[in-house]
Amino acid sequence: MRSVAPYVPGEQPGPGRRVIKLNSNENPYPPSPRVLEAIAREATASVRLYPDPEARALRARAADVYGVPADHIMAGNGSDELIALLLRATIDPGARVAYPVPTYSYYDTLVAAQGGEAVRVPFPEDFSLPPALAAARARVTFLCNPNSPSGTLVPTRAVEALARALPGILVVDEAYVDFAREHSLGLVGRLANVLVLRTLSKSFSMAGLRVGLAFGHPELLAGLRVVKDHYNLNRLSQAAAEAALGDLPAMEANVTRIKATRARLTAELERLGYRVLPSEANFVLARRPGADQGPVARALAERDILVRHFVAPGLADALRITVGTDVETDALLAALGERAQA
Repeated sequence: MRSVAPYVPGEQPGPGRRVIKLNSNENPYPPSPRVLEAIAREATASVRLYPDPEARALRARAADVYGVPADHIMAGNGSDELIALLLRATIDPGARVAYPVPTYSYYDTLVAAQGGEAVRVPFPEDFSLPPALAAARARVTFLCNPNSPSGTLVPTRAVEALARALPGILVVDEAYVDFAREHSLGLVGRLANVLVLRTLSKSFSMAGLRVGLAFGHPELLAGLRVVKDHYNLNRLSQAAAEAALGDLPAMEANVTRIKATRARLTAELERLGYRVLPSEANFVLARRPGADQGPVARALAERDILVRHFVAPGLADALRITVGTDVETDALLAALGERAQA
């Protein structure tokens, strides 16, 4: 049999390759059938027309789903664009932007692009909220909650206390919150300095369509609209997102499956000798204190199983593993088990 070269992370697999992709926190299950139907309906001659620059139908649907007025909602090309817009609207060269670390690494990139000063406040070992975060007195403070790569969740009461202690804006990045036990969306109506971000990439299985939502005070969102591209979210994505929000049971069914597999994956990784933080996301962080997991990640990649290994300080002994299907999880655990016995 002809041998196949290992898949290299970052490359697209060739025809016939069966890669188990557990490194990007994508949902392993398809979106609601209504999403695909909406795309098919919209993929007509109407694509010659520009999309609604304000995504009004999508925002109206989101208002119904989340119980937040439409004028408190803004749609973007993924939550990444919404983060970039906020920094573009608020950060001058040298202005302070604070966030606990380790966390979503793209914050570093976007702060640097605006010439801001990144204040990186270390998480304690249990990934609870660091007291020094409020003391940074930053113009913008980010809290990825649940956090990536740890999967841990800061309770809403602590998020509210942080928001009240800050002189600037608190961005609560809730990309993974549908997999968690609580959220901070209720703060939007009470605190004008809170911006909550959601994405349809994770729980709604729409990473390839790039749809994000920002929830905040209308005056705060008005500042973001000044700096956004006019037509920032295309017609197909708007229609797909509206359809996805119209079929919450489909999303919730996938979330239930993922949470069940997450529990089993956690238990089996611990049986193999890993320490796994309690996760409220669609991934887990598995650690072997003092043991570099880079070789493990590379060995898995040679078997076409991709997981995330970080070279950042304090994370060399960890693997971030997306919760896949049960079949994908079985393959991962089998490969790790064979390596442990070798």
